[in-house]
Amino acid sequence: MRKLLYIFTCLLLSYKAIAGELNSPNGNFKLKFSLENGKPTYQLDYKNQAIILPSTLGFELVKAQDLLDNFELIAENTDSFDESWKPVWGERSEIRNQYNELLVALNQKGTERKINIRFRLFDDGLGFRYEFPQQDNLQYFVIQSENTQFAMAGDHTAFWIPGDFDTQEYNYNKSRLSEIRSLMQEAITPNASQTQFSPTGVQTSLMMKTDNNLYINLHEAALIDYSCMHLELDDVNFIFQSHLTPDVLGHMAYMQAPTQSPWRTVIASDQAADILQSTLTLNLNEPCAYEDTEWIKPVKYIGVWWEMISGMSSWAYTDLPAVKLGETDYNKTEPNGTHGATNENVRRYIDFAAEHGFDQVLVEGWNEGWEDWFGKSKDYVFDFLTPYPDFDVEALNEYAHSKGVKLMMHHETSGSTRNYERHMDQAYQFMVDHGYNAVKSGYVGNMIPRGETHYGQWMVNHYQYALTKAADYKIMVNAHEAVRPTGLSRTYPNLVGNESARGTEYESFGGNNPDHTTILPFTRLIGGPMDYTPGIFETDISQYNPNNTSYVRSTLARQLALYVTMYSPLQMAADLPQTYEKYMDAFQFIKDVPVDWQETVILEAEPGDYITYARKDKASENWFVGRTNDEEARTSKINFHFLTPGKKYIATVYADQKDAHYKDNPKAYQIKQYQVNSKSKLNQYCAPGGGYAISIMEVTDTSTLKGLKKL
Repeated sequence: MRKLLYIFTCLLLSYKAIAGELNSPNGNFKLKFSLENGKPTYQLDYKNQAIILPSTLGFELVKAQDLLDNFELIAENTDSFDESWKPVWGERSEIRNQYNELLVALNQKGTERKINIRFRLFDDGLGFRYEFPQQDNLQYFVIQSENTQFAMAGDHTAFWIPGDFDTQEYNYNKSRLSEIRSLMQEAITPNASQTQFSPTGVQTSLMMKTDNNLYINLHEAALIDYSCMHLELDDVNFIFQSHLTPDVLGHMAYMQAPTQSPWRTVIASDQAADILQSTLTLNLNEPCAYEDTEWIKPVKYIGVWWEMISGMSSWAYTDLPAVKLGETDYNKTEPNGTHGATNENVRRYIDFAAEHGFDQVLVEGWNEGWEDWFGKSKDYVFDFLTPYPDFDVEALNEYAHSKGVKLMMHHETSGSTRNYERHMDQAYQFMVDHGYNAVKSGYVGNMIPRGETHYGQWMVNHYQYALTKAADYKIMVNAHEAVRPTGLSRTYPNLVGNESARGTEYESFGGNNPDHTTILPFTRLIGGPMDYTPGIFETDISQYNPNNTSYVRSTLARQLALYVTMYSPLQMAADLPQTYEKYMDAFQFIKDVPVDWQETVILEAEPGDYITYARKDKASENWFVGRTNDEEARTSKINFHFLTPGKKYIATVYADQKDAHYKDNPKAYQIKQYQVNSKSKLNQYCAPGGGYAISIMEVTDTSTLKGLKKL
């Protein structure tokens, strides 16, 4: 009897190993886990259509037997979870976190090493990660390769940028998976620091669309103490495999059990809008790490920045060929006459911010060392403390605070992260002492320590250190050129912004594709908000710098829309005050639009073509709509069902004129007002590279509606 029971138990375990299944709470997704000849394998379906075909899991290790096969199932547990939580800031005031979970515990026969794989299936997709429990046979280990596969069910259309260990600052490409190899060389455009790894390597977040009109997104969540994941495509079988960012030795990650990998994520739907509405990435991160979050506030700011980006002014105080920090007496050097961060110029920005209700003023180029900061592989570049002679830190901060405005700090590391960590405590204390509460940090150029890259484990740990150290001083962080976000803003909400993609600055460096902002919300913004720096009204850069013939590939109306479509709790009005003063009627939208939201609704969406968002202000009953359009003229058709029934509103529509065009006539805009309610509808023309923005204000005095056309 005992022998028969033993045989039955073995058969049962074998059955579980090949038939572990999990459904999402709404039943649309189905996950299957199996051990195929000892190899961990999973697959994912959505409404009975294959999203991920059978795909293997595991690791190759350095100087140790690989964790790829010969596994046996020793335990299998399922669980369910359902809660709601309130983000400190975000696209909605409350987020539901509901999933079903499958945990499989595996033992590798012969080595007796154990690994768990945890799957969480949400109504918007799948997250899974590897977990390494405390054990005698696997303590310290080095990963040579993570062999996580994502086997696609066909030659999907993809929106992709080249796989690169140092930059995400590329224009997006739209192509079949089978075409990536032939397009890769053309897709790689110059950057200050870049390291590609494969002719079929691409970056996450990767957006795809199938011939059956399914939308699929691959990314990762909770990237901590691990290297950033890219995807390498087998373009014959359409199988992606994870490709981690290596260190200088070619090793991918250094691990000590107990530990775990980041989550690997698959978001999918038959509606493009569902990808944009997904909260899966945030939900896979841990709850807020801070008890006190009152010091973390969304920010709308202007800054001494675009005039430098355009070449109108400079970061550097002098034109010295070389400087040595601490040994150059700037008081005895001749100013170059183009320095932007001067007392007089900064006061002008402060006055403009105070007059129009902006929270902060960013000032770049305020500190010594900019004369030869880039490309010299200098370890000791900036001290983040010493201002140029024409920038009076105390006086300017006192002037700003007297007008209800704060200055925003700028820390450019020039890639020398060792130097930044050397000065970090002093630099943050300097901010506290002078009334700064937010910093824009930058990582332009190749990394020091030399041989490291922007997205390796070493740098991931540095960004995390800078963020948590900033929290010790109650400082918010906006990190540029850092690793792409993976939802960590839930846990560390002082991470109020990132760049980590090709932003508005590239409009001055040759331009972004007109469809760029119709793709970014499906890709880069899946992991968190972006400091895109919109609001450029003067699209002809030569008006600021005659030697720069670039132009912004957007109409003025779409620049307004980006404040709604490119979500961030940190929004910049990036153009110059004197330009905004010429277009104060359009500038009114930038003044009105909030940076923190109670609710978000997607009205129209198709990656690479158009996106229309509606968002409700967190502090009022007002709504704001934004539409960003690609290079084709289109008519947007929306209704106002999101408004509260029975209430009346005034809608101010900032839109393209019929003859507007991002290239030939970008400033052709019109402003119209209507009275609207929840039953109203709007058909609105969108020019090539255009769009529109709408502010929808609740009306309590109906007399204000007199004379306004009803929609």
